[in-house]
Amino acid sequence: MIKFTIVTITYQAERVLERTMDSVISQSYPYVEYLIVDGASTDGTLEMAKNYQKIAQMERGCHEVRIVSEPDNGLYDAMNKARMLATGDYVLYLNAGDFFPSNDTLETIVKNTGLNELLLNNKPLPAVIYGDTDLTDNDGVVIGHRRLSPPEHLDWRSFRHGMLVCHQAFYARTDIVRRVDYNMHYRHSADVDWCIRVMKEAELLQLPLVNAHAVVANYQREGQSTRYHRASLLERFDVMRRHYGLLSTLFMHAWFVVRAIIK
Repeated sequence: MIKFTIVTITYQAERVLERTMDSVISQSYPYVEYLIVDGASTDGTLEMAKNYQKIAQMERGCHEVRIVSEPDNGLYDAMNKARMLATGDYVLYLNAGDFFPSNDTLETIVKNTGLNELLLNNKPLPAVIYGDTDLTDNDGVVIGHRRLSPPEHLDWRSFRHGMLVCHQAFYARTDIVRRVDYNMHYRHSADVDWCIRVMKEAELLQLPLVNAHAVVANYQREGQSTRYHRASLLERFDVMRRHYGLLSTLFMHAWFVVRAIIK
């Protein structure tokens, strides 16, 4: 059966990590590897993770929890480390504080996309499975849908119109993940660049990107890109310029401004 590697990057995350781990370990779909990559936290993060590792071993025989804790060079360095450690068929990055919307989220994704049937019939697996996202406040209370919705048909050109699929709702095939690193040149928006490059790789391999037609992640609104909003916007402009060209990027940003004024 299809196996998912769920990755949570942590550093001093004890305040928000519990709801993330709860949602992963509560998944009814049994074939899950949970990889927690910690940046040598000095609060209770590591102890909390180890407690959940014991719970998973006792209650979820097919759920494997692996923990790595050592100094790193930030979020994207830790993500690069995680992508080489993953052993599942698909990798998803679920940040500390984010969580699955229900206990059957992974089961729903497998059912809606027919992944196990493809695997059993030796047919190519999609390069990416993607879905919708709900936003939460800092206490984990859902406050509504993310403004941008995933299109029915997605490719790397789609992100010219903004990041239509949230990073936490982007399940990428592990063999592709291992070939596409997070660009450490970016401190706040390497995830945007990474998603685009994964989709470019999918096009080269002639593999589809499949919409799961479900909300697949609850995303905490107050993330790194929100806290460093201006720096993140400047980086995103550079990402789009590199992938789509300067004129196209200038035009789309002008449209973003007009759209914001109209609304």
